[in-house]
Amino acid sequence: MLVRGLHGLQHLGLNLTGLVSGLYAVLIAAAMKFGPGPQTRWCLVGIALLAGLAWLGCLHRARTIAELATSRIASAAQGYVELLGRASSDKNQLIYTPLGGIACIWYRYKLYSRDNTKHEWRQIDSGTSSTTFDISDATGVCTVDPDHAEVVGAEVHTSYPGNDKLVEECLFGGSTIYVLGDFLTLGGSSSALSAREDVSALLTHWKQDRAGLHQRFDLDRNGTLDLQEWELARQLATRTVERQHREIRQQPGVHLLRAPEDGRLFLISALSPKALRNHFLRWSVFHLAMGMAATMGWFYLA
Repeated sequence: MLVRGLHGLQHLGLNLTGLVSGLYAVLIAAAMKFGPGPQTRWCLVGIALLAGLAWLGCLHRARTIAELATSRIASAAQGYVELLGRASSDKNQLIYTPLGGIACIWYRYKLYSRDNTKHEWRQIDSGTSSTTFDISDATGVCTVDPDHAEVVGAEVHTSYPGNDKLVEECLFGGSTIYVLGDFLTLGGSSSALSAREDVSALLTHWKQDRAGLHQRFDLDRNGTLDLQEWELARQLATRTVERQHREIRQQPGVHLLRAPEDGRLFLISALSPKALRNHFLRWSVFHLAMGMAATMGWFYLA
C-alpha cells in the first residue's frame, strides 16, 4: 500500500525524484542538527524506509517502460499504452512560461528568493502548465492532457531576475515526446451510439410538429395515424438514424492520452524509452545505496 501511495503522488503533480530528494535533504539536515542520539537514529530509519519505497518505485517505472511496446497512434488499443511522437510546433499551440516568457508546449517553474539571514534560497512561487498539446507519428495525431503527469527529462533553464532565482523546466514543440498513459478515441468509429435511443428521440421531435407529421404520414388524410402509418414513420426514422450513425463513424476520431483513472503511471518525457528506463534504473541504484548507508549508520549509532 505504501508503494502504491508513493506511485500515486504523481496525481498531486509531484515528481518522484524531486520529492524524494527533498525529503532526503530534510532528514539528513535534521540528523546533522540532532547529532549522535536517538533522534538521529529515527532520521536514519526514515531515510532507509524512504529509500526502500523510492527504490521499488523506480524499479516499477523501469519495468513498466520495458514491458510495454510502443504503439502507433492510429492502431493503438484503447487503454494503457506507450506512444512516441513529435510534438506540434504550430505557433497556435505553443504556450509561454509566465515569468520567463519561453515558448514551449509544457512548463513547470519555481521562483526562489534569497534569505539573507540564512544565506539560502526560499521558494516563493511555483506553477505547472495544464494546457493540452499534440504529438504525431507517421500514422496520426494524439492530443495529450498533461494534468497529473510525472514529467521527466524536461530542459531546465535557470535565470536570476533581480534578487530572485527562477528555475523553468520546459518541453518544446518539434521535439520527440514519450508518453505513457490512458489512450482513448473520441468520435469516429469509436463513437458510442444507441440506435434505439436516437430513433425514439427523432420520433419525439417529429411529434412536436403535429401538422408536419400528418402531412408526411397520414396517407388516407383522416386526421389520425393508424398502426400502418405509424410503422412507416418508425421505419423512416430508423433509416435516418442508421444513415446518420454511418456518417458519424466514417469521420476521423480524436485521439486523447490522459492520466489513468486507476492510478497507474502517467509519464511524459523528452527522453527515449531506453534512456528513460536507464534513468530510473540509475536512480534505483542511488536509492538502494542511500538505504544501505542509512542502515549501516543506524547500526553504527545503536
